[in-house]
Amino acid sequence: MYVALKRNIYVHLPYILEGKRDCLANELGTQALTEKKKESLITAVYAGAIFIILALIFVLNTGIWVNIVNFFNTLTLAQIPGTSLSLPAPTVPAANIQLYNVAFQFTIGVGLLEIVILSVRILLHSPIQRKAETIENLVFWLGTSYLAITYLVNITLQTEWFVFWAGVILIGGLSLLTRGFIIILTKRNS
Repeated sequence: MYVALKRNIYVHLPYILEGKRDCLANELGTQALTEKKKESLITAVYAGAIFIILALIFVLNTGIWVNIVNFFNTLTLAQIPGTSLSLPAPTVPAANIQLYNVAFQFTIGVGLLEIVILSVRILLHSPIQRKAETIENLVFWLGTSYLAITYLVNITLQTEWFVFWAGVILIGGLSLLTRGFIIILTKRNS
């Protein structure tokens, strides 16, 4: 006997009465929620997890506000090497190592979150466009974390500041290409 709860979630009463929670979880599988509601739920969990990551970063890194203010106070226009263009850059990039470490922690945290979200999307049989979007985000955040630790934390020269931002643009392009290839390959195979 099934009993309808709020919002089209169905519960098989004998499973509850017998205390078989694993069977109940199977009954509440992917058929219990519509596709739109599943995607909305995943998005809500993702947004909440981002706020948790931000909160953890602010709790674990004392003095972050002072570092942020100092960082913006030290920005000046600097010439990009090999060009006549000038863009904002910190006068002494090495003075902001703690802030770069925080940026690295954030990008790693979001990258790991993307792995979890991708796993959930695979388990819930999300549309391929959503899986491709999550893989795109995964490539971007993990790529940016690599760039942050390589060019900001370990090498703190003003020229490397611009290499970091060029790398972020490159990783953004690569992540978009990854998404496109996944969508093309899945449409081609179906």
